[in-house]
Amino acid sequence: MVGSVDVLAHDSSINGTMKQWPEDFSSMTIMRDHVTLTIGENGIGNGVVQNGTENGERKIVLGRNIHTTCLEVTEPDIDDEVTGEREAYMAGVLAKYKKSLTERTNYHLGYPYNLNFDYDALSQLQHFSINNLGDPFIESNYGVHSRQFEVGVLDWFARLWELEKDEYWGYITNCGTEGNLHGILVGREVFPDGILYASQESHYSVFKAARMYRMECVKINTLWSGEIDCDDFKAKLLCHKDKPAIVNVNIGTTVKGAVDDLDLVIKKLEEAGFSQDRFYIHCDGALFGLMLPFVKRAPKISFKKPIGSVSVSGHKFVGCPMPCGVQITRLEHVNALSRNVEYLASRDATIMGSRNGHAPIFLWYSLNMKGYRGFQKEVQKCLRNAHYFKDRLVDAGIGAMLNELSSTVVFERPHDEGFVHKWQLACQGNVAHVVVMPNVTIEKLDDFLNELVQKRAVWFRDGNCQPYCIASDVGQENCLCALHR
Repeated sequence: MVGSVDVLAHDSSINGTMKQWPEDFSSMTIMRDHVTLTIGENGIGNGVVQNGTENGERKIVLGRNIHTTCLEVTEPDIDDEVTGEREAYMAGVLAKYKKSLTERTNYHLGYPYNLNFDYDALSQLQHFSINNLGDPFIESNYGVHSRQFEVGVLDWFARLWELEKDEYWGYITNCGTEGNLHGILVGREVFPDGILYASQESHYSVFKAARMYRMECVKINTLWSGEIDCDDFKAKLLCHKDKPAIVNVNIGTTVKGAVDDLDLVIKKLEEAGFSQDRFYIHCDGALFGLMLPFVKRAPKISFKKPIGSVSVSGHKFVGCPMPCGVQITRLEHVNALSRNVEYLASRDATIMGSRNGHAPIFLWYSLNMKGYRGFQKEVQKCLRNAHYFKDRLVDAGIGAMLNELSSTVVFERPHDEGFVHKWQLACQGNVAHVVVMPNVTIEKLDDFLNELVQKRAVWFRDGNCQPYCIASDVGQENCLCALHR
């Protein structure tokens, strides 16, 4: 976990004796020896670094090499069972790590994870190796599974996106990336010679899929909001009218939380001469795919429209303690890649073989505890707090943007990587963002902003350093640099 590397002392034993951690240990200590790269258009740049850029190119600061701080695995001593020294040492390690996780959770704002959950009722199941290998709808020879929970969760999402039980297929994935990999794979199997279209602000997993499947991929320009530029989309469709289109539609982009206009995307496909039997649409709804249905003014994501698949992450808005996700597609499409597996006494059409059987239980538990009304309440809270935070940033003279349907607040990138690391911010170019999730309170947002304002007073005190211009990222009207203030 980011920021917890101090917990894992490299030299855990000296001459066979367990070394205790210092009492004044703090997981909040900021690592200094990060790896810094400057990436230009044609590779790694070189030259003078000024105001966060080198020769006009942004530095990319990588995290610390964990291999230098990892906790060594050592063999038990012969008398460990008698002395109990190893058990005491292990208990100490875990106690320190728990403390670190607690502290780092308190400074978590940049990534879209809902950390507000309580699954104590499920601890009784941690003694079982639950594996949902194979097709969720067909029981395999392996009997320690949770398919009854998995299919219950899939039915819930199929209803949410308006697809009948006998018309859908899906499974609980290991993460949001797997959902995108599967959705695009289904599109490729339906249209083997199809071209993948994705906006330049799509999640990196979309372009990873293109590389993995060796698909031709066309990047589409975006508006300053982060939404796909549908005029550019149509123009590029017309350049490739001879091949089917496999389209990734973002239900919330990674950095700006922008929601692509699904209806307009479909309209542009039709205007370019693509009938419904010549295109496949995958909707990447990693975070907002579960939020939008509970926003009255939001566009509808529905299989009553000509889409092929939708994926969401389970560890984001739902709040699962382990990475997982949900992938739903049309049953007619998945037959193109489904294969019978005698070894399992089942069939398989998933990306992975073995699948986490605990994840569906966590999702099922959360869906039952919250229900539609619970999610609607949490969505409204997140949107309300996001608007509050954006307004406070602007009032403090900090350029910021918030898309109408989003809880992702984009603002000027802080000038101190230590501050970025402490608050676990996600940055790109001259901007950073805070993703307001159910666990992000007004008090936490105020604490962050107060510290940011204090830091900015130091950064800009002597006039040698100026706030970044973010006009090209979020539009001139949202930039408060010296030029656009």
